[in-house]
Amino acid sequence: MNILEAIADPKLFEPHFRRGGASWSAWKAFLAAMFGLPLSEAEGEIFRACTGRAAPREGGFNEAWLVCGRRAGKSFVLAVIAVFLACFHDYRRFLGPGERGTVMVIATDRKQARVIFRYIRGLMRASEMLWMLVERELSDQLDLDNGVTIEVQTASYKATRGYTIVAALCDEIAFWPTEDASDPDYAVLDALRPGMGTIPNAMLLCASSPYAQRGALYDAFRKWHGRGDAPALVWRAETRAMNSTFPQRTIDEAMERDLASASAEYLAIFRQDIEAWVSREAVEACTARGVFERGPVTGQHYLGFVDPSGGASDSMTMSVAHQDRAEKRAVLDCVRERRAPFSPAEVVEEFAGVFRTYGIRRIVGDRYAGEFSREPFRLRGIDYQVSDKPKTDIYRDVLPVINSKRCELLDLPRLAAQLCGLERRTARGGRDSIDHPPGGRDDVANSAMGAVLLASSGRQPLVISKEALQRAKFGPYTARNRAWGLRAV
Repeated sequence: MNILEAIADPKLFEPHFRRGGASWSAWKAFLAAMFGLPLSEAEGEIFRACTGRAAPREGGFNEAWLVCGRRAGKSFVLAVIAVFLACFHDYRRFLGPGERGTVMVIATDRKQARVIFRYIRGLMRASEMLWMLVERELSDQLDLDNGVTIEVQTASYKATRGYTIVAALCDEIAFWPTEDASDPDYAVLDALRPGMGTIPNAMLLCASSPYAQRGALYDAFRKWHGRGDAPALVWRAETRAMNSTFPQRTIDEAMERDLASASAEYLAIFRQDIEAWVSREAVEACTARGVFERGPVTGQHYLGFVDPSGGASDSMTMSVAHQDRAEKRAVLDCVRERRAPFSPAEVVEEFAGVFRTYGIRRIVGDRYAGEFSREPFRLRGIDYQVSDKPKTDIYRDVLPVINSKRCELLDLPRLAAQLCGLERRTARGGRDSIDHPPGGRDDVANSAMGAVLLASSGRQPLVISKEALQRAKFGPYTARNRAWGLRAV
């Protein structure tokens, strides 16, 4: 049985496709091309419009990249493919004793991956024939009696290692976070491919609405879309091209509000108004390899910056830096992070102690929650001053410091990943903003760059020597002063 026959079978998937009627015609064209099945004349036109290729490759594809607008139906179709591959293919001859083949559903986090998994479980339960294959059901895993497991995983190159993978379904890959590696989408894909190497015709499907012009999804689109000899199928389609039931009015209203965003969301056009804030090469050039923290030095003046949090979702971070006047550069000395959930009072106590270790009695931070953030530090002898620059301005002003190597950063992978993940966006009015991507974080980067900017500005506190105080009190330094026991410092 091929996948189109399964879709037409009333005991399998037909009831789910019947409800959409003709709106599924474009997806049937995709499935036919993917699995090397004949296309009708109408399906051939859809194929050419969405791929830029004259004809599908004989025998189908083992790898596909879906660049489709929101609500196009890609998550449901990925679920159908997952169930078909898990239930109608026998992989046992490729598996060793006790080894199981895995259909892996991967998304930004487990919560996002469960969207596809719910479709999978719903498709299995709706068919008595398919549900009979299930040996064990867990919250994010189905074990089948044919040696195949359907499992949810997160976009982590660590968590996806060690599996024998018969199919990998990567959902919303354009929005995967940038915490775990320099290029996490490639890192995850590189971790998946060895697990697929022992399974002939193991299938990789990556689907997402487009975002910025970077990453594995954009690279695949740029490299293979429209190429008749490409080894992978790249399918780009607007929302209504794949789901004609989606209301045009919703798209029109979104286009009127924000053309760039709506063009990506519904027209499947990669955004041109987003670019990386800094290059990884620039960050690495400023990083002191093997230096994770610098202890306080007597006589050195240190500056502190804090990015507070309520403790429920975001991290709370602090950083310490100083200015190396001889080298004319800012030096990052210490970065601390407490990830949520946590008690804000306990973290303030901890951070205040670190600041005191460096002799810091006045710190700078953002306007988060007004006095709620500032008063706890004051009670612990730390004066909290509100930064006169918002986050975007801090990133904007510190960028020349990084690009010109006028700072020295600590060797912290999380800091480097957050810095390299920052995005510069241009709003409709022409104003730039710099922030983390959707689903990302910049708590560590915010406090670190705040401290580096303070140190690089060269603004040091006014220090009055004892000699100056003596002159102000007793006049010029004379023999009479010496007789009174006054000595220069």
